[in-house]
Amino acid sequence: MELETVTIEKPEALNVILGQSHFIKTVEDLHEALVTTVPGIDFGLAFCEASGPALVRSSGTDADLVRLAEQNAVAIAAGHSFIIVLGEGFYPVNVLNTIKMVPEVCHIFCATANPVDVVVVSNLKGRAILGVIDGVCPKGVETEQDVADRKQLLRMIGYKA
Repeated sequence: MELETVTIEKPEALNVILGQSHFIKTVEDLHEALVTTVPGIDFGLAFCEASGPALVRSSGTDADLVRLAEQNAVAIAAGHSFIIVLGEGFYPVNVLNTIKMVPEVCHIFCATANPVDVVVVSNLKGRAILGVIDGVCPKGVETEQDVADRKQLLRMIGYKA
């Protein structure tokens, strides 16, 4: 058994959603969930099939994002994993609950714009995602000023009134 980390490659401004699913129709169902939740959304998605032809299946609304999702899926290469790369200006908070409600989705590992390393284990049968390293370690506990800054930021970007 081997343990390794795979870095998700993406531009800094883009968000990714990494998860696990269980069925070949995941690609179509995730695509449908994304475009019906946020009309006009730009994304690419890729799914690692875990049996039969064992292909990376993909879809999306932006060819470059589809290629990026495919490249990351090939690098991770864990059966039944999927990755969604959201275009600039699109965020997981707007689609995550819909994605979690897709019947095939078993687990979400992360939804983030942070740098992500995927912890992968492999044996003679295949590969699996054990978890992710999402961003950096905390540098301390927030102060009263940090709380005020956080609340101001949420209001500035329109997530709080």
